[in-house]
Amino acid sequence: MTPAKRIAVAAVVVAAAAVGAYYHLRAPSDARTYQGWVEAQLIFVSPDEAGRVETLSVREGDAIQAGAPLFTLDSDLQRAVVAENEAMVANARLTYDRAKELLKRAVGSQKTADDAESALRTAEAKLNSARTKLERRKVVSPVTGSIQEIYFRQGETVQAGRPIVSMLPPANVRVRFFVPQATLPTLKIGDRVIVACDSCAKDLAARINFISAQAEFTPPVIYSEDERARLVFRIEATPERPQDLRVGQPVSVALQDAGERHARR
Repeated sequence: MTPAKRIAVAAVVVAAAAVGAYYHLRAPSDARTYQGWVEAQLIFVSPDEAGRVETLSVREGDAIQAGAPLFTLDSDLQRAVVAENEAMVANARLTYDRAKELLKRAVGSQKTADDAESALRTAEAKLNSARTKLERRKVVSPVTGSIQEIYFRQGETVQAGRPIVSMLPPANVRVRFFVPQATLPTLKIGDRVIVACDSCAKDLAARINFISAQAEFTPPVIYSEDERARLVFRIEATPERPQDLRVGQPVSVALQDAGERHARR
């Protein structure tokens, strides 16, 4: 099972376990309230090439800034390739200089000089590529966020493209909930909703950033108060304070009336 699927399954399991508590969540009594949960769009950081994890600079739960070191992979092979290409560049430069000198003396041909220059440029390009691969053995954080999970530890070998760590930027936290068709016309992108959950901070809110265009059957972890509403539409909202929510956490989402939403904009 892929890391992404494990996250999704975990979220569903947690939500299912807490369904019974949904009806006790804090929410305005006069608001339309729907059940949902907190989801995360994780960032998976992987190496470009296979290798052995040499250093690991983070732990699960660490908060780090973009550009901070994450991990390094062994680079013996990459250093050897760089040295080999440096030698090729040096030889190609000697050949090119010799060809230019012979051309000046009218002993060599223009084609020989052109071929030597082309070989030099090719060798320099290969050297730049080798140096880039060597530099990329040291991987830094692409975003500011927190470390969610570490999949490979120091000393383990990882294949190219396999994530070593997963990260969660605060902006990638989403509140997902479902509403019946009759409610859909009253919602639009940017609307503010109230989010509540057991033991959560007060006055949590989110802004709707996605409204599904396609209906779907009620998910098995969601039990509508009105059992007649079998088809629902998926809504996602960006929390205003994502640090106060946890991935997989069941929540109650209360919709505000049009006048209140307009007043809070």
